[in-house]
Amino acid sequence: MFLGTYSPRLDDKGRLFLPAKFRDELAEGLVMAKGQERCLYVFATAEFSRLTERLREIPLSAKGARDYSRVFFASAHDDVPDKQGRVTVPGPLRDYAGLDRDCVVIGANTRVEIWDAEAWTAYLAGQEEQFASLSEEVLPGIV
Repeated sequence: MFLGTYSPRLDDKGRLFLPAKFRDELAEGLVMAKGQERCLYVFATAEFSRLTERLREIPLSAKGARDYSRVFFASAHDDVPDKQGRVTVPGPLRDYAGLDRDCVVIGANTRVEIWDAEAWTAYLAGQEEQFASLSEEVLPGIV
């Protein structure tokens, strides 16, 4: 499980230091791909395999699933962090997410998300009120 918010920077070669708390789970390999709201999703290889199996169960006749799979898998990039815990964010993924220098890396349960720092701040500001009002709808009887 990935938790927390961190603020690493991209270096001149497009590399990003993974938060120390995430490194063990991602050390054997990861898959990075386009996510929703112009962020990047990062999955441990094993979690990406589980997600792939679930997507395989959806019939090819489901147009939405075909469209999603095409964009998602075409953007996917596998990597293994170096000894310092850095991963390279490919140029097309940096462009998609608007990543330049200042980033925010968040733990999002089964995945990590990489955001441009300004985009994350704007997203979070727009979601705070909705977050408070959705707790009962998303987690009935728990929160």
